[in-house]
Amino acid sequence: MAYSKNDIVQVTIEDIGVTGEGIGKIDGYTLFVKDTVIGDVVEVKIMKAKKNYGYARLMNIITPSKDRVTPECNIARQCGGCQLQAMSYAAQLKYKQKLVSDNLQRIGGLTEGVDYEMCDILGMDTPFRYRNKAQYPVGEDKDGNIIMGFYAGHTHSIIPCDDCLLGDENNSVILTAVRQWMKDYRVRAYNENIHKGTLRHILIRTGFHTDEIMVCLVTKKMLRKEAADGLVRVIERLNSGSSASDNISSGSDNNTSNNSGRKLNIASLVVNINKEDTNVILGRECVTLYGRPYIEDYIGDIKFQISPLSFFQVNPKQTEVLYNKALEFANLTGNEAVWDLYCGIGTISLFLAKNAGMVYGVEIVPQAIEDAKNNAGINGIDNAEFFVGKAEEVVTAFYESRKADDGTGHNMTRPDVIVVDPPRKGCDEKLLDTIVTMSPQRVVYVSCDSATLARDLKVLSERGYKIVKVQPVDQFGNTVHVETVVLLSKLKTKKHINIELRTDEFDLTASESKATYAKIKQYVLEKHGIKVSSLNIAQIKQKCGIKERDNYNLSKKENVKQPQCTVEKEKAIMDAFRHFQMI
Repeated sequence: MAYSKNDIVQVTIEDIGVTGEGIGKIDGYTLFVKDTVIGDVVEVKIMKAKKNYGYARLMNIITPSKDRVTPECNIARQCGGCQLQAMSYAAQLKYKQKLVSDNLQRIGGLTEGVDYEMCDILGMDTPFRYRNKAQYPVGEDKDGNIIMGFYAGHTHSIIPCDDCLLGDENNSVILTAVRQWMKDYRVRAYNENIHKGTLRHILIRTGFHTDEIMVCLVTKKMLRKEAADGLVRVIERLNSGSSASDNISSGSDNNTSNNSGRKLNIASLVVNINKEDTNVILGRECVTLYGRPYIEDYIGDIKFQISPLSFFQVNPKQTEVLYNKALEFANLTGNEAVWDLYCGIGTISLFLAKNAGMVYGVEIVPQAIEDAKNNAGINGIDNAEFFVGKAEEVVTAFYESRKADDGTGHNMTRPDVIVVDPPRKGCDEKLLDTIVTMSPQRVVYVSCDSATLARDLKVLSERGYKIVKVQPVDQFGNTVHVETVVLLSKLKTKKHINIELRTDEFDLTASESKATYAKIKQYVLEKHGIKVSSLNIAQIKQKCGIKERDNYNLSKKENVKQPQCTVEKEKAIMDAFRHFQMI
């Protein structure tokens, strides 16, 4: 049956797509329906109809799924940032684990339980208030009122929201204060359609372990001195817990106050200037107005300095879970040479360095490498070295320039472990070639996209690596995103087949697997100067309980007397058995 635009139909949601939309089928025709949950029976209106599939809008929930819950956020449907907020957290975790498994099967041709061991997903205590970073676009509504919030899905229309439930609760206090400051000093929001105005975005970072806060205003141009000085005074008042409004004479009612119940700890106020007419949020120029140009935070016991331009994991608690799993998979003993490809500011590198002999990090972004070196210095880590460039070029050149031993005791002919944590697009093809060429014993792959992960694992599994374990980790509750850590181990042979062996189908005796009679005779003769016969060896095997072939070296006559092995020969043969690990 053919379906058309504006048709109203009933459908049962059977799955969730990669962007969070529900998937249902009627008469073999697939419909994608936003804001639905697996198990929902819904009435929908088809908005776009293709030949074999279409997109529909949710009209009514006829029978809710057993996994459906009421979203905590009242703008969850409008915003679209939390695609799974209507699904119970237990169901979210189940969906994410299945997503990883399905992608590995569909894209990588890898079967759970056959090609690899799938570990149960590691979830968080609560899927709210876990983000240490928030970026709020700033604009004006049709009446000229200042609005801050988030873009609606696939648009640049701002949904007003001062308090995202995924972010820190102090963010709303800061946004309210900045909005009042804009009114007091007549700072206009940037209009990206006509490219006029000043304030484009507000970036807020929070150190979850240090409580330090960074407020970064992204502007089209530098603020007027008067406005900049006024903003500093606003920040000082937020830190003191007093009123955030600064310009009483401007007509402000001065009622904007820090109502969080405690003083804020804003350690950094930065203006980032982005003059380009682009969708890229941050520009390259940063001007510090108050405090330091960075804040500090920890992953485990490793301290990091985080600037507006730094990449830093947004869920620090689960990041520690993720990195601990990567550390476990790396199985470091303190002597290994480890390469961290796509190292960023060195978050994984420094985490691994405490258990490795030497860690080498590679990143193509120069500023990130400078941050990595600085972070190594402030933590007193001297067994980490960082390089700028393409990993496939840097690693190859490094090993070509080194001898087998660099004097540190590390194996410099190849790395022991390679760790990769690539962007969503996965590993570059040349980098995969480099991994295979370098031939590390273990590869630890940290992925934020199980689809590209599956593609890359297929390549590595076809080129000499066994996928040992797959560990999903939920870092982004209420969203469709899931992190995955994978352990790969180097196979010992170039060509291999998988076979199933049952030990009850054969007897792997020590005599068959350790040494031949000829080897035993030669050993005894060379070490003890004694010649022993095959019969002597057979007799001692029998005495030790080592199974021998039936009637080996026995006379065909019944009850025939056999010459017995002497004590001297027995001791020598027993020594040979121990030498060949037969007993």
